[in-house]
Amino acid sequence: MPNLMKRFAFAGPAVAALVAAAGPALADDAKLDTGDTAWMLTSTALVLMMTIPGLALFYGGMVRKKNVLATVMQSFATTCLVTVLWMVIGYSLAFSDGGALQSWVGGAGKAFLAGIGTDSLSGTIPETVFVIFQMTFAIITPALIAGAFADRMKFSALLWFMGLWVVVVYAPICHWVWGGGFLGSAGVLDFAGGTVVHINAGIAGLVSAIVLGRRTGYGSENMAPHNLVLSVIGASLLWVGWFGFNAGSAVAANGGAGMAMAVTQIATAAAALSWMCAEWMLRKKPSVLGIISGAVAGLVAITPASGFVGPTGALAIGIIAGIACYWGATWLKHVGKYDDSLDAFGVHGIGGIVGAILTGVFAVESVGGTKGLLEGNPGQVLIQVEGILATIVYCAVATFIILKVIDVVIGLRVDQDTEIGGLDINLHGETVQ
Repeated sequence: MPNLMKRFAFAGPAVAALVAAAGPALADDAKLDTGDTAWMLTSTALVLMMTIPGLALFYGGMVRKKNVLATVMQSFATTCLVTVLWMVIGYSLAFSDGGALQSWVGGAGKAFLAGIGTDSLSGTIPETVFVIFQMTFAIITPALIAGAFADRMKFSALLWFMGLWVVVVYAPICHWVWGGGFLGSAGVLDFAGGTVVHINAGIAGLVSAIVLGRRTGYGSENMAPHNLVLSVIGASLLWVGWFGFNAGSAVAANGGAGMAMAVTQIATAAAALSWMCAEWMLRKKPSVLGIISGAVAGLVAITPASGFVGPTGALAIGIIAGIACYWGATWLKHVGKYDDSLDAFGVHGIGGIVGAILTGVFAVESVGGTKGLLEGNPGQVLIQVEGILATIVYCAVATFIILKVIDVVIGLRVDQDTEIGGLDINLHGETVQ
């Protein structure tokens, strides 16, 4: 069985589980499945849509008018940069055989996608499709971080940061969980990226916000979103695209993908409502920004659990996540006195942690093959915490070092005149009329 599992290691956790259950016969008869391939092609396009235009519009609408172009530029440029880096070395570091370092990072055997042709398979789909599907995850993760330092980082510094971070932080952690590394081997449940994407991005965002410091005028100037209609459109695109994110992580057109889609919808709606109700009770008015932020919080929290929980668990996860992320984006940020501009940590960091822990609580054996706390397996919660802590420690330390090196070499932050005048005109020579 170990050799069988190794053969299917790149096909994702769901396919690996199916192979383990099916036995040697499936390995001998593995072949391209056109239905699975069609679904994964669709899922890949949906996940790419989450960054451009989804995240670009979501973040772009929440900044002040003088920084909207710079903000959408960050998402677009990150998409381009990470695409190239993933092809050159990122995929290989995440999903190839690392030899003696296999527990920690992959090797260079698939650098520049060496050896991957039209007939190369990853489970029942072309490996090229799996490469690009995983690429879209690698794209959106650093793009999420930009929400924490919106309005104040140099564009040159951003490009260096995104590039280094994807190679040094994202690819190894992706390998730990999905590529045959130590967290996956330890039994950490992360179906679609609670640790790999959201905790990773949220912690990096928090560290970035602290290192760069607060925006000029923070606490004294009005920094309200300039166009919430853009943010609603962006959040809606994120919601739709997330079906590719979560249901696509089944790497097959099957019942697991269907359940992942169902629980994603349920948790998202529940979190949007719980955030809205919490804000309504405490601030007397339900805001548009609140309900869309709650929806994203639900999407984040259900991500690690989407292949392991049923509808009831999804409902509970959504309700808890909406309240927890509202707390993280308001009270915690105020007490911590850090300027997480667009609540990258408050939503993705807190939501990812909550979702990862609750995956260990609500996991259902009949859905994902693993029992959670409620089915008599409290040890799964401890395993989830192990994954969370490993991600937090490595991401925080590595992100801090990357930021400090960039700051010494070229500087991280724009000067005060540029910040006050706006990044659009000063960095890109353009403005929104």
